[in-house]
Amino acid sequence: MAKIIGIIVVFASVLGGYVLSHGKIGALIQPFEVLIIGGAAFGAFLQANPGYMTMHVIKKSLGMFGSRFTHTFYLEVLGLVYEILNKSRREGMMAIEGDIEDAAASPIFAKYPSVLKDDRMTAFVCDYLRIMSSGNMAPHELEGLFDMELFSLKEELEHPYHAVTGIADGMPGFGIVAAVLGIVVTMASLGDGDQAMIGVHVGAALVGTFFGILAAYGFFGPLATSLSHDAKEELNVYESIKASLVASASGMPPSLAVEFGRKVLYPKHRPSFAELEQVVRGR
Repeated sequence: MAKIIGIIVVFASVLGGYVLSHGKIGALIQPFEVLIIGGAAFGAFLQANPGYMTMHVIKKSLGMFGSRFTHTFYLEVLGLVYEILNKSRREGMMAIEGDIEDAAASPIFAKYPSVLKDDRMTAFVCDYLRIMSSGNMAPHELEGLFDMELFSLKEELEHPYHAVTGIADGMPGFGIVAAVLGIVVTMASLGDGDQAMIGVHVGAALVGTFFGILAAYGFFGPLATSLSHDAKEELNVYESIKASLVASASGMPPSLAVEFGRKVLYPKHRPSFAELEQVVRGR
């Protein structure tokens, strides 16, 4: 909701100030300037990023209007980790083999649909439980493996942020390109001597610069920052899972292992000790 309000505030402030200073909205309607700027930006995006990134960035951008990293989601993640660690402690690591080999058919994972529908997170949990079940890796070695994967995961999660940042940085330049082309059109029309048309062409050129700068700092820049925050929040959940599993591998009981994971979470949506304890006791 805050992001939608922010977009409305940008539009209302810029256009409201323009209209109140006796500007005409019609003068801002320059579809060819938008074509130049938007087309050049999209073409540059395609050149700079792998093919799959286009739809990935679009999905991530649309997801910015509602984050899944909520208080409830964190409780689901910690609840899942606790329950599967508790089962392995009571019945042995072989008892969870069916759960980690086919998470979609697991009655434990089925209780946590928000986690189960995230294929990458589900695979992350299952892979490390498989490693732990082998019993041949010391806790510090397991932590080292976690760190290596989280480093590469961080780079992957930040790809949309870097991609949109590149567009935000380039938008003012594309606005200048549109403005220069508008001036070229203006110079070509000087021989006609039509002052009204010359004014229209100069105005269109300036609108191109306006669109480029507004798009960069009013929309694409904030979107890139939002994608960066989202990547950090998602990585933080993986770090919480890591802390819980490493603590368990070090011999901590499940109820204490998930407390390690809880402490890693960002404070904004972090469940309290009492809330986590209630979830643990409920299981």
